[in-house]
Amino acid sequence: MNNKTNIFSNALIWFGAAVSIAEILTGTYFAPLGFSKGIAAILIGHIIGCVLLFFSGYIGAISKKSAMESTATSFGSFGAKFFALLNVVQLTGWTGIMIYDGALSINEIFSDSTKFHSTCLWSLVIGILIILWIFIGITNLGKFNTIAMGALFVLTLVMCKVIFFSTSANPEINPLLEAITFGQAVELAVAMPLSWLPLISDYTKYAEKPFKATFASAATYGIISCWMYIIGMGAAILTGETDIAKIMVKAGLGIIALFILILSTVTTTFLDAYSAGVSSKTIWQKLPEKWIAVAVTILGTAAAIIFPMDNITGFLYFIGSVFAPMIAIQLADFFIVKTDSSQNKFDVTKLIIWFVGFIIYRLLMKTDFIVGNTLPDMIITFAITIITGKIKNKTADKSKL
Repeated sequence: MNNKTNIFSNALIWFGAAVSIAEILTGTYFAPLGFSKGIAAILIGHIIGCVLLFFSGYIGAISKKSAMESTATSFGSFGAKFFALLNVVQLTGWTGIMIYDGALSINEIFSDSTKFHSTCLWSLVIGILIILWIFIGITNLGKFNTIAMGALFVLTLVMCKVIFFSTSANPEINPLLEAITFGQAVELAVAMPLSWLPLISDYTKYAEKPFKATFASAATYGIISCWMYIIGMGAAILTGETDIAKIMVKAGLGIIALFILILSTVTTTFLDAYSAGVSSKTIWQKLPEKWIAVAVTILGTAAAIIFPMDNITGFLYFIGSVFAPMIAIQLADFFIVKTDSSQNKFDVTKLIIWFVGFIIYRLLMKTDFIVGNTLPDMIITFAITIITGKIKNKTADKSKL
């Protein structure tokens, strides 16, 4: 049985990851900046985030390890379990957020119907479809996934036309939108690809051609994610409306809007649930990843029904503060220091460096850097890792003499 994935299939996976309601909704936060500054912030943030996404995925593609398995090289076996647990938690959160956003938007389409007007109903429908995707499996989606992505591509083109060419411009920005600085906007653009760092290797580890497949994954995600952000920002600027479903309903899309919302939610959230299952095996090898993915979907569905999840900016910043220093340490270790702590339970030095990086990120949030918080935090963490690594290597060499 061949479990390898080709360049095209990897690109398709990340096309599906990028086309999501969460990305469009995040794009609406950029509206107060206006088109030119907003697009600049989106592009700068995605370039930073997707370069990191590429290197993170390339580690997995070369080592043939999942994202959380590869953390053991830097943090030790128990350290890897710690980050795997954090990853499962954030992926469960994403699953709930994605189902909530999708159900809320779909529900808006049927706002005049008592028969189909139920957020609970649509949360359950989306949850069931995600579970179906999980049982089909990442390497068995094949032509079905190609057809789904093709349909999604056409539907998003239609949505783009509706927003930019079929609505009358509204010069007034929605007063419900909070003002945002350029640096904060860049950070929100970095945050979305950053949120995928802890799981891209779950897919690139299967790649037949590591470099090309990883590059195709990061580039596809970056381009389509920028497109989603711009759609969201454009909708908010041109219509003064932040609810994508309302925009599409007003434009008379109806059933097309329904397909866009369901397909985009399922294809993206599947990756979250699936990777939660993969990460769980780092915590305990005997855990069945498919059933953990199903359990995460059920938990996410329940959370979407019970809890309101309208503002996710705090969640995105938390992800950045946890995983930006983590991947900075991994990159320094893998490409420069070249140390391996996988045989140890903990690498205390690396965990301390990570905690310092976490604190630095939170402190940087109080300062408005033009390139956001992630890049300066990662540069500092990266440098500390290299310096401490070289000191440890020199000490180890002297002890052998």
